[in-house]
Amino acid sequence: MYILEQLARLLDRPLFPWKNVLVGFSLGQFILEGLLSLRQYKVLQQTKPPKVLEGEVSQKVFDQSQAYGRAKAKFGFVSGLYGQIQNLVFIYYDALPKIWGFTGLLLARYFPARFQGEISHTLLFFFAFNIITTLLSLPVSYYNTFVLEEKFGFNKQTVKLWVTDMLKGQLLGIVLGGPIISAVLKIVQKTGNSFFYYLWLFGIFVQIFAITIYPIVILPLFNKLSPLEPGELKTGVENLAKKLNFPLQELHVIDGSKRSAHSNAYFYGLPWKKHIVIYDTLIEKSEPKEVVAVLGHELGHWSLSHTTKLFGIAQQFHMFYIFALFSVFVNNKSLYEAFGFHNEYPIMIGFLLFSDALAPMDAVVKLLMNILSRKFEFEADAFAVNLGYSQELARSLLKLQIQNLSTMDADWMYASYHYSHPILPERLAALGWKGGKVTSTKSEDSEKPVKAADREL
Repeated sequence: MYILEQLARLLDRPLFPWKNVLVGFSLGQFILEGLLSLRQYKVLQQTKPPKVLEGEVSQKVFDQSQAYGRAKAKFGFVSGLYGQIQNLVFIYYDALPKIWGFTGLLLARYFPARFQGEISHTLLFFFAFNIITTLLSLPVSYYNTFVLEEKFGFNKQTVKLWVTDMLKGQLLGIVLGGPIISAVLKIVQKTGNSFFYYLWLFGIFVQIFAITIYPIVILPLFNKLSPLEPGELKTGVENLAKKLNFPLQELHVIDGSKRSAHSNAYFYGLPWKKHIVIYDTLIEKSEPKEVVAVLGHELGHWSLSHTTKLFGIAQQFHMFYIFALFSVFVNNKSLYEAFGFHNEYPIMIGFLLFSDALAPMDAVVKLLMNILSRKFEFEADAFAVNLGYSQELARSLLKLQIQNLSTMDADWMYASYHYSHPILPERLAALGWKGGKVTSTKSEDSEKPVKAADREL
């Protein structure tokens, strides 16, 4: 506590160049990520696959994968530059105080007196701010979905579904975000300089609450879950869960194919009641034993307490240090005044500005989290091998790599910074894969592309 108080005094100086510092942080991160992307782009220009994959993927598939990777890299640079320009415009043209002032006028003119406080003002500000940022992101989102992904045969969405998903997301943000923001502000207002302890405990409560309501409220808004039909796959998964004492409550199939052709499987739920969800595309494009092998990997994360470690150590530590550092900035008048707030010092505006100041530290945390995550992935693969699924898991990983046109090699610096999973050649080597031509699916051409998964296995 003493160290935080001294740091707060050190940084709260009238002439401290906050704008230049935050712009420097933002540009520095943009340049770093750009240089890493250039290193990766050179890898994406290679004409031959890694040796371990030479007998597994055709030249045509490899060329398609490289082309897809280069297209995503170019898009990533342009979208990153677009975001960087937006950030600079927001900073140098004082967008935040202007939006805050405009929403304050709306509040004073159209709302009763009892809604004139900081909490009501903040909620209206975030509503307006979210609309602006959403509108600014539409061109990037549309191009990614309906141009880039469409070009490589991955997109399954219609414009209507895309718009509907966006509106549902906005509605959820209002319904769930409003009470959470209100509670956060009230905690900071009522608990003084030690607010970060209480905010951290509230954050844990919110996370548990989200886990609880996700399958009941959120998931059904976007996808349809159906019970897995009886058969070889269901029997295999249930036997695996029983063998590992996994508290399986239900087995679901999710209609992921209505948005994309990606393949995945995951589990969720409270410690005593878990649900397994398998994408319909994974079932369609894999043999039952391969799907069970994938779930052997996923349940390995559970059995080895990876999910608990990530939640208890990584996520909670991360959240605590963010809130603790925010206590240094929340009353920093020089920070607010540098960005056009001379008479009011809104808590949430301080948090937005603090988030930019946190960028260098978050880059380090991201790197460390990825190192830990890759370690856990190797351990989960080894767990599946010990269950006797080494060949099935290797074949499944190869199929997914081919179907998704996933990047087949990576620059080590780029991978260390960006990848939470090891690249395929590393995983195959760890699995002891000795080779053997695999097909892309059990019923389709091996060179038919499938959209990359949101979360790699």
